[in-house]
Amino acid sequence: MATLTAEELLAGSALHHPISIPAEILPVADQGPGSVVIKPLTVKDLQLIVRASRDDPSLTAALMIQQALVEPQMAAAQVAAIPAGLARFLVDEINRVSGLSTSADELTEHVQAPLARACFTLAREFGWTPEEVSGLTIGQILVYLQMAR
Repeated sequence: MATLTAEELLAGSALHHPISIPAEILPVADQGPGSVVIKPLTVKDLQLIVRASRDDPSLTAALMIQQALVEPQMAAAQVAAIPAGLARFLVDEINRVSGLSTSADELTEHVQAPLARACFTLAREFGWTPEEVSGLTIGQILVYLQMAR
């Protein structure tokens, strides 16, 4: 089994997926199926979504849709006005192309667990307090983790 390169691991995040939307869940009457183009969510997208929806978990789906939609691009207010059935369909498709099949709570855990481990490692390796580590950007955390290796 060959070891993948960083470029190979990142290649999937640039893919665009055309998605057919069944006519029965489209809000326009007497229209056939439609389509949109979505992209997989990245770790950065998920971190932003978790942080932005921390106080209002109901925002999670809308933010996922907004981040993943390539065509058409939509503002947050537009995404919030999408009918619930269509939103549910889009979130399911976004989860599928992103390789996610978890609940919102599990998603939060998956995003935050690596950060918690990284913070613990940096505190141990450099003797920093949790407050010092939490003040670092993701880029800084990655640089310091590389230095600790």
